[in-house]
Amino acid sequence: TGDVMGKYHPHGDSSIYEAMVRMAQWWSYRHMLVDGHGNFGSMDGDGAAAQRYTEARMSKIAMEMLRDINKNTVDFADNYDGSEREPLVLPSRFPNLLVNGATGIAVGMATNIPPHNLGETIDAVKLVMDNPYVTTRDLMEVLPG
Repeated sequence: TGDVMGKYHPHGDSSIYEAMVRMAQWWSYRHMLVDGHGNFGSMDGDGAAAQRYTEARMSKIAMEMLRDINKNTVDFADNYDGSEREPLVLPSRFPNLLVNGATGIAVGMATNIPPHNLGETIDAVKLVMDNPYVTTRDLMEVLPG
């Protein structure tokens, strides 16, 4: 979390660590983006161990997601203090938001996007690429969730 906090998110390490923990939990993410080692909590609500007792690295699917980050696929901008460049969005070789879903509340609004099957989601993306005017009904044939 120190590298992330120092370069990209200078607002304390607890939110960074909590996000990383969720990305390492098989019950939180359909396709985990973090390969965590140590105590990352349990389905029963047990919390993760303190940062000093855990280790993490990007999972294979996360590495695949970022494979093209240095190929001018997305725009970069200065970070908060101008000392680093950061991507404005992350390139992704799969639609992570649909595949892993999301739950959250911000500024009085809530969302709950359920996770979807990776293969079905890719089929739906290909369908939209082939026909940008595809109907919702046709999309739901390949992505029933």
